[in-house]
Amino acid sequence: MIKVTQLTKRYARTTAVDQISFEVEKGQIVGFLGPNGAGKTTTMRMLTCFLPPTSGTATVAGFDVLDQPLHVKRRIGYLPETPPIYPEMATSEYLEFVGKLKGLSGADVAKRVDYVCGRCAIADVKSKLLGKLSKGYRQRVGLAQAIIHNPDVLILDEPTAGLDPKQIIETRDLIKDLAGEHTIILSTHILPEVEQTCQQVIIIDKGKLVATDSVRNLRARARGAESVLVEVAGRDGRIEPALVQHKLEQVAGVNRVLCKEHVDSRAVFEVESHKGSFVRGDVARAIVQSGWDLNELRPAAMSLEEVFLQLTGNENVGQPETPVEVQA
Repeated sequence: MIKVTQLTKRYARTTAVDQISFEVEKGQIVGFLGPNGAGKTTTMRMLTCFLPPTSGTATVAGFDVLDQPLHVKRRIGYLPETPPIYPEMATSEYLEFVGKLKGLSGADVAKRVDYVCGRCAIADVKSKLLGKLSKGYRQRVGLAQAIIHNPDVLILDEPTAGLDPKQIIETRDLIKDLAGEHTIILSTHILPEVEQTCQQVIIIDKGKLVATDSVRNLRARARGAESVLVEVAGRDGRIEPALVQHKLEQVAGVNRVLCKEHVDSRAVFEVESHKGSFVRGDVARAIVQSGWDLNELRPAAMSLEEVFLQLTGNENVGQPETPVEVQA
């Protein structure tokens, strides 16, 4: 649905986007991440034909952004970070205006206005002037105008900015519902939103592609080694964490052991292996053979925040020589 190859944008001596390449399949929700100034908005503007690339190619729904911009624009819905609204227009009037600009006519316009007002929870402000609406309502009107012509591709730049917690949940649910019938690229600084909404993540930093993969695979890649949480309990009602830690550190392949919690007769440890070593089985055997109870053994989840900071916060940490490809 979206294919980007060596896409580049230069301004005089500044390279905002530097030869990035990625693909987005039909019906996917993709999180587009990067620090401020990384090139996210510039990339989105090129995909929506607001900016021409300096070099490279990009196709949306099979149409080239340089050679066939009108065909691309008919097939995308775009919500920029600041919604494109006219304060002097009423909500329904504005949506009718946008619908006609995007090729709708007659009864189709009214039907789509009613539909998007219901989907975006703005039916109660249809007759109000946009300039009188709260920021949250204006954001939802912006989302409504993006989907009014039922586009193949949605490009959303910070779609939950300014919304309250209830509205954020409603917007997330709406985005999930739109997936399948629409392909969605979602730019956001709210990393838990990406974890809960997106199937794939694209991370850029300083204009360069750092990684494109699933959240799960990115966590594994950023950590670079297996890390598990184990809960150990003493059979006689007591446990000595230092003794358990020492025993676990002697397991072959274990790099580090940290005691995370100690309450009465149980303790929780994080056990990190050396890169390429998988130690779960040996850790379990060491605990049981030492006479302790193994209450739990599970992978230690690395948050997306940790992955993001590791991939973008230090040039020498977590950045590969070439971007990681999407895993099928």
